[in-house]
Amino acid sequence: MTELNPRIVEIRQNVLKKNDLLARELRKRFQKTGVYVVNLVSSPGAGKTTLLTEALTRLGRRHQVAALVGDLATENDADRLRQSGAKVRQITTGTVCHLEAEMIERALQDWDLEKIDFLFIENVGNLVCPASYDLGENQRVVLFSVTEGEDKPVKYPTIVNSADAAIITKIDLAEAVGFQRNRFYEALHEVRPDIRIYEVSARTGEGIDEWISRLEADKSAFLMSSSV
Repeated sequence: MTELNPRIVEIRQNVLKKNDLLARELRKRFQKTGVYVVNLVSSPGAGKTTLLTEALTRLGRRHQVAALVGDLATENDADRLRQSGAKVRQITTGTVCHLEAEMIERALQDWDLEKIDFLFIENVGNLVCPASYDLGENQRVVLFSVTEGEDKPVKYPTIVNSADAAIITKIDLAEAVGFQRNRFYEALHEVRPDIRIYEVSARTGEGIDEWISRLEADKSAFLMSSSV
C-alpha cells in the first residue's frame, strides 16, 4: 500500500479538526434553540428525497420543519422537498462529495432557529465521505434500499458505525427483487449490533409513522435533557 504524503495527512487532520469545532458550536446553537437535527446519508438512488418529502409533510402537520439538502450540481431535490410545504434550502457542493459544518452554518445564517422544531439535513449521496464529517446533528440515519443488495452494510462499515439508526427503504419492492431480509440484518448487526432499524416504503407509507413517532419521542427526551 502506498503511504500518504505526511503533508496531505496533516491537511486532512486540520480540515477535520476545524469541522469538529464548528460542529460543536452548531450543536450548542441547536440545543439552545430546541432544534432537533437529523442527518440523512445514503448512496445515490436509495430514496432519501422521497422519504424525506413524506416525513416533512407528516411532521409538518404538528411541527415547524425545515430541510437543508446537499447536491453536487442541481436544485432538483430541493424543488421536490419544497412540495411538502417545508422551508428548504439547497447547498450546492460542486466537486465536494459531502456536507461540512461550515456549509451548514452558512446556509442557516438568515434562518430563525427559534421557529424550527425539526431540521433535516439530506447529505450528498455517498456512503464514504459523510462518515467523517460531524454536522452538529442529534441523529445520523443511514438509508439502504432493498435494491442495493444485502451486503452493503459490511461494505461501508464506517458509515454504519457512525449512524444512530438505519432505514431500509423501498420495502414494498422486497419480494419482487428477492431481498433477503435475514442476510441484510445479519450484515448490519455484524457491523453494529445495537443499531435501530426501520423498514419503510414512501410509496405505500409503511413504517413512516413509526419512524417519525420515534423522532418525536427522541426530540422530547432531548428537550428534557437540555432543560436539566
